[in-house]
Amino acid sequence: MGGRTTEETFPVRDFRITFLVALACLLCSSATLAQDQSKPPSAPEPANKKPVQAPPKTHRFWDKENGWLFAGVGASRTLDYFSTLNFRRRGDHEVLLSDAIVDNHAAFAAIEAGATGLSIGASYLFHRYGHHKLERWVSIVHISAATGGAIHNYCLKTMHTAAPAP
Repeated sequence: MGGRTTEETFPVRDFRITFLVALACLLCSSATLAQDQSKPPSAPEPANKKPVQAPPKTHRFWDKENGWLFAGVGASRTLDYFSTLNFRRRGDHEVLLSDAIVDNHAAFAAIEAGATGLSIGASYLFHRYGHHKLERWVSIVHISAATGGAIHNYCLKTMHTAAPAP
């Protein structure tokens, strides 16, 4: 998740910021949509109408599909961690975080783990409020964005510094 100059990285940084804002809006909108909505009073039901069946049982949060998706999020964040360290060793600079944080491997690993936990937490909120498709899509989008960022990091050219004059 880094870049070389402002001109080259602005579209990538702009996309990442837009993505984070869109994710925050989704989280906020799901909380308001999930609030209790009272139903208007209805007319009494006819006597010959069959009783309404219970809705189908939803899946458990820690089911097999979510397990694989969360493992994919963790793997993509790990790939992003190592790709960012790789381009830092090649002399490039991080755009979204300070270089001091990235160079502190423990702090940077904690940030990557926190991003994984945040993704799982967002999925849980969607699951909790019945948005099961969005629950899966949080992980899918996170895997795609982190893997795309890692590929971008590996594609950056090595910064060549001039040798100091004698």
